[in-house]
Amino acid sequence: MEHIVRYGDYMPHGMCLLWQPWLVVLWAGSDLLIFLSYTAIPIALLSVMRQRKELPHRGLIALFASFILLCGLTHLFGIVTLWYPIYPIVGWVKLATGIVSMTTAVVLFRLVPTLVALPSPADVQKVNDRLTQEIAAHKATLASLEKEVEERTKELKTVNQTLAVQTREAVHRSGNLLAVVSSLANQTARGKERTEDFLDTFLGRVRALAEATRQINRSDGASAQLEHVVENGLAGLKEIYAERVRHSGPQVKVNSEAAQQLSLALYELGTNTQKYGIVDSETREIDVSWAVQGDTFELVWREHDQSIGGISDASRTEGFGTKLLTRVIPTILQGEATRRIEDGEMVYRIVAPLEAVIAVEDTSEKHVLAARIVDESFGLDQSEERGGN
Repeated sequence: MEHIVRYGDYMPHGMCLLWQPWLVVLWAGSDLLIFLSYTAIPIALLSVMRQRKELPHRGLIALFASFILLCGLTHLFGIVTLWYPIYPIVGWVKLATGIVSMTTAVVLFRLVPTLVALPSPADVQKVNDRLTQEIAAHKATLASLEKEVEERTKELKTVNQTLAVQTREAVHRSGNLLAVVSSLANQTARGKERTEDFLDTFLGRVRALAEATRQINRSDGASAQLEHVVENGLAGLKEIYAERVRHSGPQVKVNSEAAQQLSLALYELGTNTQKYGIVDSETREIDVSWAVQGDTFELVWREHDQSIGGISDASRTEGFGTKLLTRVIPTILQGEATRRIEDGEMVYRIVAPLEAVIAVEDTSEKHVLAARIVDESFGLDQSEERGGN
């Protein structure tokens, strides 16, 4: 081992350079610069490894750092050998450098497929750009969904509000209708002594109300076409007397209150003519017409027959049916009604403000309970003379 560590028998490398100052400086200066560079590079690599824990292939980087550092040491010892012939030590350092270099080369070749598969900066940039576009698209989709959800929420809120209003209105109209039926029952009973007479009249009036209500429900639940209301009111007469019963008028959409009241009026008029007129005459004709003039609505029931001339309207007993036609129904519709009987003709005319008849969105309590008007304002008192329809 002594010959391995002893270097006194060797001559310094400077003697090979003939100790030329410029050549010694050139040789030593170059090796010094290489040593400093080869020392700085591993330090930089190790610093990056310390700060970036997620770097792949850290073992390969450590081998490169060791290989470069050992190469730097060989250059450092090259400077020393200019004056001190420590060639055995330099040899050992070179051996270590060779082993580390070979190991690094083997590991590097084994990692060539993996390193080749690593995406290039351009590929990474493309992926980043695509991800950026997808993120922007997702954000736009999210914003669109949020807007749609907001719109749906507003629509749902509006629908719920509308449903609540319609529910309140339905409850109000149902209570109104039930009260009307109750009032009709009370008032009809006052003029009848026999149960059969009461049931015939009362059920007829209830059927008229029910048919009007069905017409309303068939449309939008708050209105009905007046033509349909009139057709249903005259259906019984037309079925028997056909062309002797006619009706005409413009398209008018009436509210639920007007539909019910006009149905009651048509029922009372139809009942009266069947009892006192059209059955006993083969020439009697009935014309029902309605019109809208400005802010006024008018409905006219006209019966033509020469036998009508001898009847005096003033002489007829004013029963509940007459009160219903001339006082109750027009009052509920905020208008007035007249019944005129002259030679050859009986004319019933009801005139009301258009706003009280046509269908408009109105959720207020503007239309008071018809039953209260019937009972409190125009109900038949027990002391009144009974009779008449």
